[in-house]
Order: sequence, then C-alpha cells, then structure tokens
Amino acid sequence: MSTPSTLQAFLEVNGYRLILHDMGRRVVQLSRDSFLQFEHTSEAYPLPLQRHAWFGLTLLRSSAQHSEPLIWFIHFPLDEQGKLVLAARDDFMHRLLETAEIHLNTDTHRDSSQIALQDNPYVFRPTPERMANFHAKLTLLLDQPASRFYAHAQDYYSGRLGWEQWPFLGYQGIADIAARLDMDDNRQRLSAAIAQLPTTPLTALCHCLENESIDSALSQALICKADETLSRVDPDPQILTACIRGLALAPAGGDKHYIFRKLLTHGIARHSDILAAISGRVWEILLEGQIRDHYLDRLAENDQGQELFDQLLSDLLYLPDTRRTILESLRREERTPQLDKAVGNFFNQLKSH
Repeated sequence: MSTPSTLQAFLEVNGYRLILHDMGRRVVQLSRDSFLQFEHTSEAYPLPLQRHAWFGLTLLRSSAQHSEPLIWFIHFPLDEQGKLVLAARDDFMHRLLETAEIHLNTDTHRDSSQIALQDNPYVFRPTPERMANFHAKLTLLLDQPASRFYAHAQDYYSGRLGWEQWPFLGYQGIADIAARLDMDDNRQRLSAAIAQLPTTPLTALCHCLENESIDSALSQALICKADETLSRVDPDPQILTACIRGLALAPAGGDKHYIFRKLLTHGIARHSDILAAISGRVWEILLEGQIRDHYLDRLAENDQGQELFDQLLSDLLYLPDTRRTILESLRREERTPQLDKAVGNFFNQLKSH
C-alpha cells in the first residue's frame, strides 16, 4: 500500500479523526477542507505568524469514542506566498514513519506516537496562555466539563468576590468562560463587568476573548471602555491594547470602526504595543481605507523607530487578507513625510538583502 501524500490522509488512514486549530495568531478551529487545500499548496495558510503555520492536531480514535485524544503541536515553514513548504511536511512525515508507523495501530499508540515526536524540529510547545485557551475550546468540543477554576472565575466576573480579588483567579477559568460565552449567562456577566475591571483581569479576559466571536453587547462594553480611556488626560496603553485584542472577532463596522478611527488619530496610537496588537490580532480592521491610512501614519511615527515599522509592515504584507490593500495605501500620493521616509527605508533595506 502506498504512503498517503498528506499528513491529514496519513493520520486518517491509520484510524484517527482529526480536529485542527490554529495556534499562532488565534486559537481558532480550522476546517478539514481548508487544511487539506493548504497541504496540497492550492491555498495559503490563513493565519501565518512569523512565516510559519502553527497548528494543533487533536487525534481521536475513530473506533474508540471515549478514548483519550492525542494532541500534537506542529509548525511548518511557509514560502513567499504563504503556502506550505512541502519539503518540511514530507520530512516531518518521514520522521514519523521511521519511528511510529508500526505502533499507531497498537493499544500503546499514545506512548509510542508521543515518543515519535521527541526531538522533532517541527514540534513546539504553545505558551501557557495559548494552552489554556486551547484546552477550554477542546473540552467544549468534546463535551467535557470545564476546569475546576471555572466556577471561581464566574464568581469573580459577577462581582461577588470584589474586583480587587483578581490575584486568586486561575487563568484556565478565564479561558473557560471565554470559550463558553453561550452558556451560564457568561456573555451578560462579562458585559456588565468590563467597565469595572482592574487592568490585570481585564487584560487576561481580553487575551481570551480575542479567540471568540463576541456579540454586540460585549463588543459595546469593550468599545465604551476604550472610549472612556481615550478621554483621559493620560490614557493607559495597556487598557487600550487589551480592548483592541478583545475586539478581534467583534462584529465589523459601526462602533468598532468608530473607536479604531478615534484611537488612531490620538497620539497614544504611536505606542508599540497598540500598533502590534492591531497588526497581530485585528488586522482585518485595516481593510477599511481610512483606518488603514491612519494606522500607517501612526506606524511611521511609532515610539520604537524604523525597526518596529519594518517588522509590523512585513507582517501585514505577508498576510493574504491585507497585502494588496496595504500596498495600495503605501502608493498613495498624499503620504506624510514621516511615512514617506519610513517606506523608503523599508524598501531600501529589502533591496540591500
């Protein structure tokens, strides 16, 4: 029997059902068909980060409904078009076949397949934040209970414990609430809490919400928080960065566009964390022309200089969604002197390499 040509086919032939998640820009589920097109190099990876595809594979035994899943975290390099470098995928499969193919159909498949990934250059370990969000989503998908931290987090975000009691929160509980917005009145609980939250628990919550589609009520609460912060004499960039990330998958248009326009015409938008949050988590907002132009102007004036400009611009030019529109804005005749200079330095740097 011939060896399957894709990683997905190889694992499915060996009796596994797959659940795929992006683990780079966002912890979100990837469709089987989209990933298959990526493996066939007919589509670019939808969420590239640092010119790699970072994803989690959850492997479930098709023949054993309640068996414990295997979880692999893998990254593959991408070419200039954001498509899979086939040599890397094939090398990964070759290594896997060398050490694990015989064992994948045995009762000890868990231990043997994990051994197969030891010292594998394509394997990575996500950050604890990413792991918490992944675990929250996976337990929900598999109809498993939330963690033991869930109830305590619900109590905190209901205000029953006092807003100053955030040091006792378990991050996994926050991730569980974000993944379960449609359960246990969590949307209403969080929408009511946002205005009163101290910076640290607000930031933790928003880092989880960036992976979730939020409704208009929750979106409005974050927009109001950002708006109130911008009205202060000395706005806190950490609060604004948190709100940006929390709005990543909020409904487009309307108030969301309003708050990004207001932010990007404020001097605080030169802050590196704010600019990085927009390009890294809410890049789709830059498809709107006025917001995109404001963003590029602030990026050219950023508080870290040319190096940050080059880094974030390169990132945006590599994303399938934003490359064309960013280039259009860079070619506009009415560029500011700062943007004109930063763009010139950027392309001169490219030529020198």
